[in-house]
Amino acid sequence: MPAQGKHRRTKSVSLSRGIAAVTTGGAVLALPLLGAATASAAPAHSAAEKAVAPVSVSAQVNSVTKAASAEHSVAAGETLSKIAREHSVSGGWKKLYENNRKAIGENPHLIHPGITLTIGAKAAGAPSDAKAGKASPSADRSATTKRADRSERTAAAPVAKAAPAAAAPTTYTNDLDGWIKESLAIMAERGIPGSYEGIHRNIIRESSGNPNAINNWDSNAVKGTPSKGLLQVIDPTFQAYHVPGTSTDSYDPVANITAACNYAADRYGSIDNVFGAY
Repeated sequence: MPAQGKHRRTKSVSLSRGIAAVTTGGAVLALPLLGAATASAAPAHSAAEKAVAPVSVSAQVNSVTKAASAEHSVAAGETLSKIAREHSVSGGWKKLYENNRKAIGENPHLIHPGITLTIGAKAAGAPSDAKAGKASPSADRSATTKRADRSERTAAAPVAKAAPAAAAPTTYTNDLDGWIKESLAIMAERGIPGSYEGIHRNIIRESSGNPNAINNWDSNAVKGTPSKGLLQVIDPTFQAYHVPGTSTDSYDPVANITAACNYAADRYGSIDNVFGAY
C-alpha cells in the first residue's frame, strides 16, 4: 500500500497581534497591528525614468555629380582631333569618339558634317541610399541629435572641381619639316600608316620639296589631270583619298601629303613601301 504523501499546502495567513501596554493605573490597551505577510508595493517610476521608444534614423545621401556638357555641330572639314582640341576634351579624340560612337558610327575617321556631338563627360553617379541605423531603446535625445547632425553633413552636395586648363594647341613651322610633322599627327588620328623618313624620301623624289610643283608632260597631263604638289597627286586621286579636316586644295602641303599617304596605304600598305612612281 503506498505511503500517503506528507506534503502540505502552504497557506498565507494574516496575523493579528496585540501589543499590551500597561499604564500606571493598571489599564491594558490592546492595539491591533495588521500586516500583510507577503504584500509588496511596486516603486513608482518618474517621467525621466520611462523607457525611450526606439528611434529610427535614416540617412539618405544623394551624390549625383554631372560634368558640364555642351553640343557641337560638325562642320565640313572638321576632325575629332580638332574638335577635341578646341573644347579641351579630357582623353582627346578617343574619348570624344567613345561618348559619341552612336552618332558617328563604327569608323572614327569618318565624321559627317551636320551631326551633333556631345562635348564633355557623360552624367556620372546615381543616388544612393545610406543604410538606415536604429538607435538603441536606451538612447537619449543627445545621441539622436548628434546622428542627425552627421547625416546632414554627409548629405551636403560635393563641391565641383574646376575644369583643367586647356592645353595650348601644337604649332608647326611653315616649311617641309613642319608640313610632314603636321601630316603625321593627322594620320595618327586617322589610323593612316607612314613615317617621317618614308614621306620625306618620296617628297624629295617627286617634287624636290616644292608644294607648287606640277607635271605637265606625262600621260596624266595629256589626259588633263596633271600630277600636283609635294607628292604629285592627280585631282581624281586627291578627291578620292582626301582626308577630312584638311584643305580641299590639292596644292596645300598638308592636304597633299595626307591624301597621298592615304592612297599609298590603300594600295601599298604604307607610303614607306613606295620607292618609285606610284
